[in-house]
Amino acid sequence: MNIHEYQAKALLREFGVPVSRGVAVLQASEAEAAAKTLGGPVWVVKSQIHAGGRGKGKFKEASAGDKGGVRLARSVDEVKAFAGQMLGATLVTAQTGPAGKQVNRLYIEEGSDIDKEFYLSALVDRETSRISFVVSTEGGMNIEEVAHKTPEKIVTFSVDPATGVMSHHGRTVAKALGLRGDLGKQAEKLVTQLYDAFIARDMAMLEINPLVVTKQGELRVLDAKISFDSNALYRQSDVIALRDESEEDAKEIEASKFDLSYVALDGQIGCMVNGAGLAMATMDIIKLYGMAPANFLDVGGGATKEKVAAAFKIITADPNVKGILINIFGGIMKCDVIADGVVAAVKQVGLNVPLVVRLEGTNVDAGKKIIRESGLNVLPADDLDDAAQKIVKAVKEVA
Repeated sequence: MNIHEYQAKALLREFGVPVSRGVAVLQASEAEAAAKTLGGPVWVVKSQIHAGGRGKGKFKEASAGDKGGVRLARSVDEVKAFAGQMLGATLVTAQTGPAGKQVNRLYIEEGSDIDKEFYLSALVDRETSRISFVVSTEGGMNIEEVAHKTPEKIVTFSVDPATGVMSHHGRTVAKALGLRGDLGKQAEKLVTQLYDAFIARDMAMLEINPLVVTKQGELRVLDAKISFDSNALYRQSDVIALRDESEEDAKEIEASKFDLSYVALDGQIGCMVNGAGLAMATMDIIKLYGMAPANFLDVGGGATKEKVAAAFKIITADPNVKGILINIFGGIMKCDVIADGVVAAVKQVGLNVPLVVRLEGTNVDAGKKIIRESGLNVLPADDLDDAAQKIVKAVKEVA
């Protein structure tokens, strides 16, 4: 789960992290009051969407101007004008894709007198099962580009969960960023604050880009992006309350209600598979035969008839889906349960695209019989390769 920048900063502020003052705005009419509350003389008007690259992004609407999704305002009138232009407009960034995202919220923040910009993030390192910090002097840059072109400018280290964060971790960050004296002490304190927040709030990733040093000699978090461990949200009720469903795909929201692992993609072939590895293999072989998957969907090992029916409905709700491939290897999951769910779903929503079903494993004969006797126009497949070729051929013939 992701949250907006202004929400991330409010959360970090609870742990003493130095963030700039700001006011969230949902309507353009609120912009003037927000600017006057902060006092100026310089403000930053920031689009709030769940995507990076906002400052370099472009709005689709000409009426929104061409200054990107993050703008510097030097008067209250400019704040008002920018808010009117940006709210409701569609911002396209490198991370949104060509469709972009509509800006429904702004964050109006006090300006900062910046001297230097840095990069700092914390994330779960799955190889070591520890929280790792990534530090670079190249703040404001795309960190992947920095890693590719100048990897020597990135410093990483992990924190032993047995000891937690210690003073030497803070000194490592200070040294990597070239901070000495009071700024070095501020860096040490910041690392402790961020680690405490990361643990307490069950974060999966915390990215600060940029972390700045102001000309007044203060370390300040200028932007913050946080994602949370979805498996731990049951104990973070106040974090769940921050969820903005308008930023999420409607199909993914529906899938989460049934505990389905679903990710919308850009292809034309809908997939229903049990097991993440098998799902990835299914998507790969669809690509091999010249088409692209419309989704990743893992129904899991213990899916019920109702869960399978819900998964099928989610797939068919995608207007881009021109064919469906169901690939089930029954271990814990039984093939007859899958077949019952598919038949029930088709009877409810209909079937207007080709459907290929490959079943193997527990109760496979019973599952095939249910499909065969259902009267559905289903193409059976003997194995994954056969299934992929059949669905690709069927979709191309319809097209």
